[in-house]
Amino acid sequence: MLRRLAAAASALVLAVGLAACGGGDDGSETTTSTSGATDAFPVSVTHKYGTTEITKEPKRIVVVGLVEQDALLSLGVVPVATTEWFGGHPGAIWPWAKDELGDKTVPTVLTNTDGLQLEKIAAQKPDLILGIYSGLTKEEYDKLSKFAPTIAQPKGGIDYGVSWQELTTMVGTAVGRKAQAEKVIADVEGTIAKAKSAHPEFAGKTGLMATNWEGYYVYGTKDPRGRFLTDLGFTLPAGLDAVTGKEFGASISRERTDLLGVDALVWLVPDPAADAKKIQSDSLYAKLGLTKEGRDLYLKEDESLGGATSFISVLSLPYLIDELVPKLAAAADGDPATTA
Repeated sequence: MLRRLAAAASALVLAVGLAACGGGDDGSETTTSTSGATDAFPVSVTHKYGTTEITKEPKRIVVVGLVEQDALLSLGVVPVATTEWFGGHPGAIWPWAKDELGDKTVPTVLTNTDGLQLEKIAAQKPDLILGIYSGLTKEEYDKLSKFAPTIAQPKGGIDYGVSWQELTTMVGTAVGRKAQAEKVIADVEGTIAKAKSAHPEFAGKTGLMATNWEGYYVYGTKDPRGRFLTDLGFTLPAGLDAVTGKEFGASISRERTDLLGVDALVWLVPDPAADAKKIQSDSLYAKLGLTKEGRDLYLKEDESLGGATSFISVLSLPYLIDELVPKLAAAADGDPATTA
């Protein structure tokens, strides 16, 4: 999954071209809202590059971040355009969000592998642009702001490090549905809390998410994937922050393979069978005993479960609780007979 984010961030060089499919890009008059805003406008949202004021309820929202469509859909709002990260789903709407989309117009799909598609964005005639889960530069933000009020990633955080709660709150505020966003957040937090309560054995266990990019790449405490594990009661391995620093993750040297020796290790990989075989053949990895004890599990990064694990959104999380938590429980018990 890192290889997808790397392309979107453009900070890491990796070819990941995926076909974009979705609605038309002719700037048609389809609007985004399926229910009216409840808050009075204007509203203001503070972010990395200042404070953006939205003077009236937005009707044509373009998403240049990677996951904001889920927050919008959870609030009854359909964007006119989304940015494709990976997966190749129509409108960049994944299965866990299809019910919220319903029979509404499928958004146009943008890509960001070669930078922002400014002409295509302008053609949508946006009245709000969202780039919260993104790595927007000041230059890009300034260009987008010429088209419409633009909200960038939060101030004080790292790019692609915003929590799903903060993202949903920012989106809800921007579209005049802050109270509704708070309710959605509370509901999902309740679902997570129930899962944590149902698995008290996670407390005191260590967990980690990783991918096989440039060797082994681990997701840290500043990444939504890492925080999902800690929300369930897991502890991330000691020394992880020293490796990831101020980023959401980092490649580790073979000398730090010890970081992988956790009670539950989730691999996000292109080919679970082939990648598991390759990883498990590493002599240093084999010494950790994860495979022997059934503590490592492999998710195909562009299928629904792997996708939900990287999205960590208000809509993907309930699906993730249902589908991934049982696998984490099977891994964390150290019994190979219960490997999920």
